[in-house]
Amino acid sequence: MSGFVVTGTGTGVGKTYFTALALRVLREARVDAVGYKPVCCGGREDAVELWEASGRVEEIEELNPVWLRAPVAPLVAAELDGVVIDTAEWVTQAKALDARHGPVLLEGVGGWEVPVAKGEVFGDVAAALGWPVVVVVGNQLGALNHTLLTVNAIKARGLHVAGLVLNHLEEERDVAMVSNRAVLSEWVEADWQCELMPGQDWLDEEVVEALSRLSG
Repeated sequence: MSGFVVTGTGTGVGKTYFTALALRVLREARVDAVGYKPVCCGGREDAVELWEASGRVEEIEELNPVWLRAPVAPLVAAELDGVVIDTAEWVTQAKALDARHGPVLLEGVGGWEVPVAKGEVFGDVAAALGWPVVVVVGNQLGALNHTLLTVNAIKARGLHVAGLVLNHLEEERDVAMVSNRAVLSEWVEADWQCELMPGQDWLDEEVVEALSRLSG
């Protein structure tokens, strides 16, 4: 049994949107999935959304153990708040949640290489867990470069890219948004790939089945 890590090509690309949607769909299918947001910086809205999408089956502090007040990278926010981050605790907590529920959807912060503690980036946390990774992409001009950089960094750590989510940040589409999926299908090896439109409340059956299998 294992969960998976949700990372993004940057901040504001839709990690929480996808993760919360996946949680709701899985729980509707009677899969005991829960979200885990090890650290929030600034507002706690993302963690609250995951908590609610998880059916509030745990206290929010179990799903979001670290809440820092400054809307900056965790490394900086922790220094401002006088907090020492222990990423080993995040790994232990994620595995404990996965043992009680599963699968756990661990949502990262910012992108793959965001500093989270002294000498550590988010990718180090994901590598310590060893779980499959889902990459959420803000589908816009420049997405190809950001996606390939992120995917290559994930693969360099020996981790498996389980899925690729192209999230449309707006209704209207330009040439890049229309063509990105086809290009990435040729360049990225992933078990599945999907697109999300604003306000979408469902996932492709292929995606739901793939995520459900992680529950063992």
